[in-house]
Amino acid sequence: MANHHHYDINWRGVDLNLLIAFAALMETRSVTKAANKLAIGQSAMSHNLSRLRNLLNDPLFERHGHQMLPTQAALEHATTVDTILSLVTNELLRPSTFIPADFCGTFKLGLTDYAELLFAPALYDAIHHQAPQCQLSFFNVDRHSYYTDFNQHRIDVVIGSMTDMGKDIEHQYLYTEDHVCLYDQRATGLNDNVTLDQYSHHPHALVSPDGKLTTQVDTQLQRQGFERQVAVGSHNFLTIRHLLSGRDLICVVSRLMAQLDIFNDQLTQCPPPVTIADFDIRLLWLHRNSNHPRNQWLRQIVAKTVITQVEQLRTGQLSQ
Repeated sequence: MANHHHYDINWRGVDLNLLIAFAALMETRSVTKAANKLAIGQSAMSHNLSRLRNLLNDPLFERHGHQMLPTQAALEHATTVDTILSLVTNELLRPSTFIPADFCGTFKLGLTDYAELLFAPALYDAIHHQAPQCQLSFFNVDRHSYYTDFNQHRIDVVIGSMTDMGKDIEHQYLYTEDHVCLYDQRATGLNDNVTLDQYSHHPHALVSPDGKLTTQVDTQLQRQGFERQVAVGSHNFLTIRHLLSGRDLICVVSRLMAQLDIFNDQLTQCPPPVTIADFDIRLLWLHRNSNHPRNQWLRQIVAKTVITQVEQLRTGQLSQ
């Protein structure tokens, strides 16, 4: 069996100040000058040196005339100590301001299908404009998986219509979304408005994140003595949208999704003849990352971008 006693490190003996003292001695080659540089007494610096010698089991610095010259072991340790101190300075005690232009890491955004289709291009533009060296990773999440994804994939923020948030999730309201009926007038034979009777007699296409072919809409219809016929369902909005063109199908979708300009189809939208609850879109993040400067910057730019994009989509619709 391997001998593990080498790894039983006496961490109490490893004082970060000792590494700072070592770096000062390497730089100045003098106990007095090192003490002055660190604004401590000469006896304190001598004490640091003796502790270092015990810790590293080497004389480290030997007096030659007025200078303390490093031993071979001290020269070998110097690079390691520099690395440790620069890691502590730049990573652990990094500046409290985040400089997006200097950031070379990855931002991880969790988006529902809906949010990704609506906002991914605008988010890419806004974030890359200010942090041109960053990478952006969009993770597909839903209301059931997002909490696990936060921790598993170390996601920075999530955008979606989540409602049951735990106490370690913080959130910001972005906007409220409503629904419209979407259909091809020629293929369905419907005009600009769909009645409840037409709604319950035409086949439906359903955007279904969980694969179920019934929603709260069906419950609502039953209360009014109607039922609809769902002909097809898919979790992917793009699939449903493709299906609507040239087919006798009605679909209820969020208003902003109906307005997406990635399609050149001539579909009609009108208010649903049945009450469908609006939903709130929120920005979510982990409570423990609330005060992290990078997370704060990202939240600010994401919220601003989403709200602006929603305004543009809505005014675009009004001006048609």
